[in-house]
Amino acid sequence: MNPPRQASGRILIADDEASIRGGLVDVLTDEGYEVTGVANGAEAIGAIAQCGYDIVVTDLRMPGVDGLEVLRRVRELSPQTLVLLITAYASVETAVEALRNGAHDYILKPLIVEDVLSKIHRLVEYRRLAWETQMLRREIASRYELDQMVIRSPAMREISGMIEKVGPTNSTVLITGESGVGKEVVARALHAASTRRDQLFLPVNCGAIPENLLESELFGHARGAFTGAAAAHEGLFQRARGGTIFLDEIGDLPAGVQVKLLRAIERREILPLGINTPVMTDVRIIAATNRRLHDAVQEGKFREDLFYRLNVVGIEVPPLRQQREAIPALVEYLIRRHNADLKKSYRGADNATMRILIAHSWPGNIRELDNVIERAMILGNGEWITPADLPPAIRHDAENPHSVADNLREAIRAYEKIHIENVLRRAAGDKRKAANLLGLGLSSLYRKIEELEIKNIS
Repeated sequence: MNPPRQASGRILIADDEASIRGGLVDVLTDEGYEVTGVANGAEAIGAIAQCGYDIVVTDLRMPGVDGLEVLRRVRELSPQTLVLLITAYASVETAVEALRNGAHDYILKPLIVEDVLSKIHRLVEYRRLAWETQMLRREIASRYELDQMVIRSPAMREISGMIEKVGPTNSTVLITGESGVGKEVVARALHAASTRRDQLFLPVNCGAIPENLLESELFGHARGAFTGAAAAHEGLFQRARGGTIFLDEIGDLPAGVQVKLLRAIERREILPLGINTPVMTDVRIIAATNRRLHDAVQEGKFREDLFYRLNVVGIEVPPLRQQREAIPALVEYLIRRHNADLKKSYRGADNATMRILIAHSWPGNIRELDNVIERAMILGNGEWITPADLPPAIRHDAENPHSVADNLREAIRAYEKIHIENVLRRAAGDKRKAANLLGLGLSSLYRKIEELEIKNIS
């Protein structure tokens, strides 16, 4: 027996003729689509407003609200949805006009099943490619400039070197570190350095998907595989074909799913629920966790063989408190990013603020720093972030004389860098003037600029 066709997609059928509507619902449901039928245009618009559809198939002429009005409302309510019109030969000119207004295709009555299926399959594939293109553009637009985050941190420089070596391979990578340290940043950098860089990078938070749905989300399912599986579903491993799948919080993976993931790594194949024939997969797997997986293995909560398959290359991202010298560069990067998002024009954080930021222990790491900077830029009033713009708890921490005792040399170096950069900005890049303001000789300033790796400032 052949496995069911792995079609997927949500389709709405709007036609006042019950025989046509029912026939299309039955045929497309048999093909594996999730199909809803409605008897008129008003019901169609109501359904579109409540639920997202990949494709709307609507009769052009219906009493009351016709297909053209349905098309117009689809473009308002769900612009990503594709519209296929059903029309009689006498209304072809109207259908062509509808194509100019945003419909994607039309079919003529009497309907020929093969033609309908062909057009539906083509539109579904077009929709899939459009989705992947959108994801790819979003990925390109959201790629972190890793250099902005590593330029002042020896630890991150070492990680950057590993990325250059490991990125071009297909080896699995396990990224570890506390919550908020930037594990996804490292994963995206690995993808950007790989031969798969032009394909999808698909992040999956294994801890955020309910356990009873996780296997289906990752590997897909056939129609009828379980109660409620009204249509076949393509899993994320299939969606990420040719690209990279990033499994965050891998330590939360249930035992049953661990077995299937091990198979995906070892055999490069997956087994969707309800399917007996394996499906080949071509994805690079990068995993991350804030847990000590080795301890979980010892406790019997994580498979040892899967741990070693994932940990071909291990990258540990240090917490922000261990790389305080990176804070000024991070603050500069985050301000620049939030300036664009918030339509602000902040030039930076003043010296007093930078001292406070360097002194803070940052239990939430880069994520916490990002939130603090965004909050300060929303509440602040000037060109520079000041201590008054920071949360009271962070200002209070700065008063603790022991907060940076174990990283004093790094803190001094970081503060020295930001202070010299601020003076250079005030001097509009004039190094002689900046040296006078700093009370340094010109040669001493040049030496500091080289030691602290300060970029040209004008």
